[in-house]
Amino acid sequence: MITATTPKGERRRQALVAAAAELLLEGGFDAVRHRSVATRAELPLASTTYYFESLEDLIARAVEFSGNAELEAMRRRIGEVTHRRRGAEATVDLVLDLLIGPEGVDEGARGRLIARYERTVASARHPELREVQLRLRGQLDELLSDVLRRSDRIVRPEQLRRLVAVVDGAVVAALSESDPQPRRLARGALLEVIDIVAPATHQPVDRYRSLD
Repeated sequence: MITATTPKGERRRQALVAAAAELLLEGGFDAVRHRSVATRAELPLASTTYYFESLEDLIARAVEFSGNAELEAMRRRIGEVTHRRRGAEATVDLVLDLLIGPEGVDEGARGRLIARYERTVASARHPELREVQLRLRGQLDELLSDVLRRSDRIVRPEQLRRLVAVVDGAVVAALSESDPQPRRLARGALLEVIDIVAPATHQPVDRYRSLD
């Protein structure tokens, strides 16, 4: 990769990353090719190989770009959350606001969910994507911990992973249905376990130790 040492070079590099991120969202990994990215960015074809070591490198940067945009939207949402004790339903709704989005998944939101899980699966095969996903996952865990604490909930790392796994499983199952309702399915699944994986602060913790 050639370092974009000039403002013009950095703008071009960022334009290519943004273009690749758009293509990932629209058509998945198969849609990201040197020519398609350059065309979308309105830059010469050679620019993709000038600024990036390989197509995989460009895709990794696009995944990071998309992931950071999602995390920034989550931070804005958390900024609106007051610190108060919340019941199971209110806590679950907040968590789902972050992980899935508001009620009523339109085609755009559905496409973003599909793209997110495609990135997750692809990272299992590609080391450069795995590193990006691990960084993004660490930031996501911090944001989820924050919103749970703002709801007067106990946060433990191993249980946080279970919480996300419940939502991920429900979303993937729902997306394969003819009338996908990922938030509805995830809400029902998470309501069953939220008081176990993130108990309210007034509840004794010892009774949940068997789940560790």
